[in-house]
Amino acid sequence: MSYWLFKSEPGAWSWEDHVKAGVAEWDGVRNHQANANMKRMQLGDRGFFYHSVDEKRVVGIVEVAHEHYPDPSDQSGRFGMVDLRAIEPVETPVTLAEIKAHPDLQDMKLVRQSRLSVSPVSAEEWRIICGMAGVKP
Repeated sequence: MSYWLFKSEPGAWSWEDHVKAGVAEWDGVRNHQANANMKRMQLGDRGFFYHSVDEKRVVGIVEVAHEHYPDPSDQSGRFGMVDLRAIEPVETPVTLAEIKAHPDLQDMKLVRQSRLSVSPVSAEEWRIICGMAGVKP
C-alpha cells in the first residue's frame, strides 16, 4: 500500500464536502508532478485530506476508490483524476507547524515542496502523522 497527501482549499472543497459525497472525484489537478503521483495510485491506497490556505492541517483519511483516468475538464487531454472515498476524520487535526517541528518529518514532500497539491507520504511519515492525529496507521 502507498500513502499520499491531498491538499484542498476548504472554501472550494472541504473535508465536510467530501464526507457528504462519500466517494468523489479528485479533479482539476494541472500540475505535471501531482498528476504523475496520481498515476501511481492503486485501489486501496490511503491518503491524508489536508486543508490548505488558512487552516494548513490534516483533517481526514481518504482511500483511492478509482485509479487514474482522464479528467474531462482538461481540454488538453494531459491531466487525469482519481476517485477518493472518505474513510474517517482524524481525532486531532495535525497542523503544518506541528509537522515542520517534528524532527522525523523534515524531508516530507509537504515540507519540501509546499505548493504540490498531491504528494507521496512515506510509510514512516504516515505512521508518525497518524500517531499525532490519534488514528490507527
